[in-house]
Amino acid sequence: MLRIRIPRPPGQLRRDETIISFLVKGFPHGGESYAVLVEKIEKSDEEWRAQLTPEQYEVTRKAGTERPFTGPYVDEKSEGMYRCVCCGTELFSSDTKFDSGTGWPSFTEPANLEHVELRPDNSLMMRRTEVVCKHCDAHLGHVFDDGPPDRGGRRYCINGCALTLDRD
Repeated sequence: MLRIRIPRPPGQLRRDETIISFLVKGFPHGGESYAVLVEKIEKSDEEWRAQLTPEQYEVTRKAGTERPFTGPYVDEKSEGMYRCVCCGTELFSSDTKFDSGTGWPSFTEPANLEHVELRPDNSLMMRRTEVVCKHCDAHLGHVFDDGPPDRGGRRYCINGCALTLDRD
């Protein structure tokens, strides 16, 4: 049996800590759920600029948007896991990717809801919901309620430059 010790109760976490949960496969009845303590990744602007391309920096750190149909994964059909370009966190499975025709990679759901944070975004005189990496606060894109109805009805519209793809 796998045991993970969390050093303090969730209500006593520091500002830079979060708890994520994950499923351990291979156990009877689909697995067992566990929680682990993960520290938030915090870097200076200088460190982010050194790590990222100018476009990646503008999108992920300044909440920019890449131009439609220009990102690296708009037409990508490979199987694999899409990760945060800033910290490598698993964000979206290729199994949930679909062609929305919008010009950005679109997914019906995150690979793990504990890895993303949804925040209200009232910029540009619109009411939207921003999608952010929970581990490094990278802006990923937005989620809308116009996705495929037979797959939950949500469309996670994500900037391709905010992702990397680990192909299977």
